[in-house]
Order: sequence, then C-alpha cells, then structure tokens
Amino acid sequence: MTASPPFIHPRAICESSAIGSGTKIWAFAHVLPGATIGSECNICNGVFIENHVTVGDRVTIKCGVQLWDGVTLENDVFIGPNATFTNDIFPRSKDYSAKIPQTLVCAGASIGANSTILPGVVIGKKAMVGAGAVVTKSVPANAIAVGNPARIVGYIEGQAKRRSPLHVATDAVGVTRLQARGVELHRFKLIKDMRGDLTVGDFGAAIPFIPKRYFLVLNVPSSEIRGEHAHRCCHQFLVATHGSVSVVVDDGVTREEVRLASPDLGLFLPAMTWGVQYKYSVDAVLLVFASESYDPSDYIRDYDEFTALASSRESVR
Repeated sequence: MTASPPFIHPRAICESSAIGSGTKIWAFAHVLPGATIGSECNICNGVFIENHVTVGDRVTIKCGVQLWDGVTLENDVFIGPNATFTNDIFPRSKDYSAKIPQTLVCAGASIGANSTILPGVVIGKKAMVGAGAVVTKSVPANAIAVGNPARIVGYIEGQAKRRSPLHVATDAVGVTRLQARGVELHRFKLIKDMRGDLTVGDFGAAIPFIPKRYFLVLNVPSSEIRGEHAHRCCHQFLVATHGSVSVVVDDGVTREEVRLASPDLGLFLPAMTWGVQYKYSVDAVLLVFASESYDPSDYIRDYDEFTALASSRESVR
C-alpha cells in the first residue's frame, strides 16, 4: 500500500520538509523549518510549531495551540484547543534562556483544552490532564491531573482485563484475591470492648511473609503522591493504622484501586506489583511491612521498564 503524501492547506505555512505521510496541516497553521512531524497527524487551524519541536505519529493538535522549542509529543498524543506550552520559567522580553527546558508528553497522553504546561515537565504515558489545569510538576503514567496547580485525582482504566476501578472490602474476616496478579486484601478480626479495640495478625500466616523491615508514612499532605514504583524481589504489606489512603495496584495488565480506611484491613503487594499511594486523609498513618531489607537496586521506578519486565515474566510462565 502506497503511503499518502501530507496535505498542506493552501492557507497554511509549512516551512518544514520533515512531515510524515498522511498528516494534515490546516488553514492558518505555521510550521517552522526545523520542526519534525510524524505520520497521520492532524494539525488544526491556527497552530504554531517552532523549530526545535518533535511530534510523533497519529498526534492530534487542536486549534490555537503553540508548541515552542523544547517540546516533544510522542505517538498518539491529543492536545486540546488553546492548550498552552511554555519553555521559560522566568521569561523577560529580549532575555533568552541559555538552555531551553525539555517538555515531554509521552505516548497516548491527553492534554485538555485551555490547560497550561510549565517547562521541563513530563506528562507520563496515557496520562490525562483535565481542561484548564495548570501543570507545574511531572504527571506519572496513567494519572488524571486536574486543577490549579494540577493534582492527581485518580488513575485511568488499565487494559482490557481491568475489572473494577475501586475495590470495596467486605466485613468478613479472611482474604480477598484481587484481579491484579497476586494482590490480596486481608480483613483481620477486630475485637472491641470498653477498654478499646484490638486487631492482630501473625507473620507468616495472616500476613504472608516474615518482615525484615517496616516503615511508617505520616503527615502527608493530602494532595501528594507516594510510591510510584515496583520491587523486583521485595513483598510489602500495607495497613492504614489511622485515617485512610487509596492504593493503586498494577501488575502490568490489570490496574485496580483499593481504599484502606480501617486498621483491621491490610493489602498484600507481591514483588513485581506497581504501587501508588495517594488521597491520604490529613490524619493518615500508613504502616508498611517489607519482606527484605532496603536495597535501592530492588526498585523499578520507570513504568515502561516495569511493564516490559512484567510482560517478559508472564511470557515465560
């Protein structure tokens, strides 16, 4: 099949020769000579694209968007109308930055209408930035960020095997196996009397490993995100001993969200589970037991690396 040439509207100005097949550039758009645009893109009316800009394949850029030097859009990105990118955090007239910060919008991400993206941030793979948001910090993969300044309010659905956006635990004592591979929600017995409440679990039995380490997470501003990594070998067990926190668990195929809001409820995360904790209540105290001592080499902090490793492990099974 012969690739179709790009379409340039007669009232557009396209000075670049690096335009992919099937791309459409509509009226009053202006593309400078150094820009690179991939195949099957849709560049709508009134878009301006500066020299040091790279646009991947199948990207949609709606009306009124300006892409300044230092911006890269990977494949399948959507940019809503009048979204604003910047490349100088302290702009002055006729005072040019010696080094332009690089802004990256990763594959499959969407930027809502009238949002503002500050320089040097990374919008993660398949992330969603809401309309009118002001993005001052990088947004992780799959996150939904809204507001000014933008805050993460949720995570998008996973792939086809995702079953439930929020897992609600029952009151029954026992173990509930989630759809994410190996992840378990444990409900312990809660004993109440006039002296106070008691909940208990034996390591190696109720909690599926003997821990070598524990840590507490507390005094977290409710807007902050923690976690955002997986472990190669270490298992973890999470209990909100006070307050509440939401946990996103992801095995590379299925993504689920669990709300921990009771000290008799624990969440088991086996190794090779991507975990994110967010939506902390102001009084939240999260207790985490770990099966291994701290080892920085055990951490996987890049989501693409995690999904590649998870896929290769699954293919070996």
